Amino acid sequence: MNITSEKILVVDFGSKNAQLYARRVREQNVFCQMVGHEVTVEQIQQFNPVGLIFTDNPLNNTISDAVRQLGLPILEGMELTDTGTVQLSKFLKDTCKCSCTWTMEQFAQNAIEEIRQQVGTGRVVCGLSGGVDSSVVAALIYKAIGDRLSCIFVDTGLMRKNEAESVIKTFSQQFKTDLHALEAEELFLSKLAGVEDPQQKRKIIGHVFIDCFAQEAKKLGDAQFLAQGTIYPDIIESGIPGCKAKVIKHHHNVGGLPEDMKFELVEPLKDLFKDEVRQLGLVLGLPEEMVWRQPFPGPGLGVRCLGELTKAKLDTLREADAIVREELEKSGWARKTSQTFAVLLPVNSVGVKDGERTYENAVAIRSVNTTDFMTATWTHFPYEVLETMSDRIIAEVPGVNRVVYDISKKPSATIEWE
Repeated sequence: MNITSEKILVVDFGSKNAQLYARRVREQNVFCQMVGHEVTVEQIQQFNPVGLIFTDNPLNNTISDAVRQLGLPILEGMELTDTGTVQLSKFLKDTCKCSCTWTMEQFAQNAIEEIRQQVGTGRVVCGLSGGVDSSVVAALIYKAIGDRLSCIFVDTGLMRKNEAESVIKTFSQQFKTDLHALEAEELFLSKLAGVEDPQQKRKIIGHVFIDCFAQEAKKLGDAQFLAQGTIYPDIIESGIPGCKAKVIKHHHNVGGLPEDMKFELVEPLKDLFKDEVRQLGLVLGLPEEMVWRQPFPGPGLGVRCLGELTKAKLDTLREADAIVREELEKSGWARKTSQTFAVLLPVNSVGVKDGERTYENAVAIRSVNTTDFMTATWTHFPYEVLETMSDRIIAEVPGVNRVVYDISKKPSATIEWE
């Protein structure tokens, strides 16, 4: 039996902890997905769950009554404490008769088989960004179809320090994919010259990436499938069944390809949270330093270098960000935070270096803890960790004389600054 057929649906009635319900189910080794309270009976039947969990109290009695008539086991009033864990375990094992065998190793096996069934004898194109999601997608599809996977890596000039070299090495040596690496820094920066608006920057980066990707993909000729690193939070932000969602930012997965390039999408990570993607990466044999790499947005440093982008500003940010990540590893905090990075601010401040007055750049450090990247709290680092990061950045990065720490939660702030 395909273990994803043993599925629980969490019906969200507006709880701020809705995703925690889903996480608790998955921690019991049972596959779980979320739907909104406006979900229809027909949509629930399409999911074919073995049980339902209501968050908080139902808001719509009519739908609730119709759902109850399906005869599925329903858990209401579940707590999210240790008591709730016992309650949930009994519901899953005793009431729903779940085998509780959903593991990442089995997910990988199922995903590989599903990729083979979808692709058949075809060829898949995958856009590598240097981030965890696209890297895991590429590794998973490589396990499924081998050299019928072609990877396109566009070096936008917006990558972190030494990241382009790392990606090329991993996917040309460890995973011997058909790798096409394009050097496009000058092109991206020329298109972004003078642009300061965050959404406009995202759109330009997306459009230029698509152009580069499309030109290279056309050379492959016989590829019918496009792989994307879409993960579950992307799906939730874009709108789950029975729930209306607002667009907070433009997602960066490849979209808007030319009409003459009609790819069928392959999205094997679309049901996984970020930490589950990391688990899958380790199962597939990706290097730990790649699997535990700090999450990186599709537009790269383009949304962490505020205001107009120039090579000089990006190089400054690269050096500051590298120091933050180095100290994160040295201090033992690298795996205690969900995401940590540096931001180059579009302001100068007065300072003193070597007895001389300076008027130079300010850098912000952003670090958050989160389970789902939908909400987040700021990381409570020991002061000495922040002090070391600040001292090194000011001493080692030319043109920076001030470092600040971001203590904003999501919401209302987003994780990225742009």
